[in-house]
Amino acid sequence: MLSLVGLGVGLALLIWLTMRGVELLVAAPLCALLVAATSGFAAFPQLAAEGAPSFTAAYMSAFVAFVQSWFFMFLLGSLFGKLMEVSGAADSVARWIVSRVGPSHAVGAVVLACAVLTYGGVSLFVVAFSVYPMALSLFREADVPRRFVPAALAFGSVTFTMTSAGSPEIQNWIPTKFLGTTPYAAWEASLVVALFMAGAGYAWLGWMVRRAFARGERYEARSDDPVSEARELPAVWRGLVPLLAVLAVSFVWHDSLKESALIVALGTGVLCGILLNWRFVDGRLGAAAAAGSLGALIAIANTAAVVGFGGVAKLTAGFQDAVQFMTSLPGDPLVGAAVAVSVIAGLAGSASGGQSIALPLVAPHYIDQGVDPEALHRVVAIASGGLDSLPHNGYVVTTIRAICRESFAAAYPAVGALTVLVPVLGTALAVVLLGS
Repeated sequence: MLSLVGLGVGLALLIWLTMRGVELLVAAPLCALLVAATSGFAAFPQLAAEGAPSFTAAYMSAFVAFVQSWFFMFLLGSLFGKLMEVSGAADSVARWIVSRVGPSHAVGAVVLACAVLTYGGVSLFVVAFSVYPMALSLFREADVPRRFVPAALAFGSVTFTMTSAGSPEIQNWIPTKFLGTTPYAAWEASLVVALFMAGAGYAWLGWMVRRAFARGERYEARSDDPVSEARELPAVWRGLVPLLAVLAVSFVWHDSLKESALIVALGTGVLCGILLNWRFVDGRLGAAAAAGSLGALIAIANTAAVVGFGGVAKLTAGFQDAVQFMTSLPGDPLVGAAVAVSVIAGLAGSASGGQSIALPLVAPHYIDQGVDPEALHRVVAIASGGLDSLPHNGYVVTTIRAICRESFAAAYPAVGALTVLVPVLGTALAVVLLGS
């Protein structure tokens, strides 16, 4: 019981500290230490019994594993975004889009760009790096309050694309291992749910922006913003080609290289950006590489700090009790599976983590009851993308704090509405469509 209470208090404290702007590299280990202490973990491996977990080992194992898996993606994604910024390619693409669709559709253009890249195979962890410079330019051109940039990036990346049928994102592929399905499972229902989430979320985002306008909010420039100089910008195709190169290479190599395809794709994007915009970089390549590298280190450290918390939490007795309870809920099996995966993903702060923990227990249980594997696949995938996006989620932290440099108080209400509530509603619709 003490372990479960400690887990709940530790998670609530992490969310509160995150919302208050406390540095995650401090807040996450402290909250993880609280969780470990209430679960009887030793502080260090040397003090733990043989085979028993310890706080530092559990935390750092998860921290290091995340950095090992994602460092090159974060680095190349950050370099790509910085190159698009300093060359003027992001400004060029942004102005072209605004001139074609009008300032009133600037938010939609950002959402669409993220959706295309995410569904094309670029990891949602690095889409924000690539699109942020263009998003900032679009919002500046359209005079949209900048606090909505994280919401537009997140909505296009982690909602209607991430868990839809055919998506190459890992959140749509994990169920195939446990259910024997394909990434296109229940595609008809998935299409309906995706259209619903895209339409409802975009309408909600537009309503929030209009309310902000009515209150007098406008785009506010900052001293550390990219400077919009009165200089020649590259032709728009010089900005689009690197973006399309990332998309195309990721799509072609995804099946054979899996996550490593992102390294090839982003590396190709960086190379294309340099070759096509060399004269527009104007001797600032070294400074751009330094700034991009530092940004990548900050982003991956913040994300890994939260992942470390999850690494400690999932080893506790309280977490195991919560998993056991959530995976044995009575009633409609699709509802039970959706609730179980949503809550576990929320506790872990990760959609993929929630699936990986819940599915080994949920899949055999419900398949033995005769539940359609394709229906279960789609409901589980969509459900995993809801409560995972609470403030302690690594992607949320990276996008709001490290990439967009916004405060949680300003940016998270819109992010939470679009990445938590909209997927929850989408999950309910999927259960209705796929239920017996």
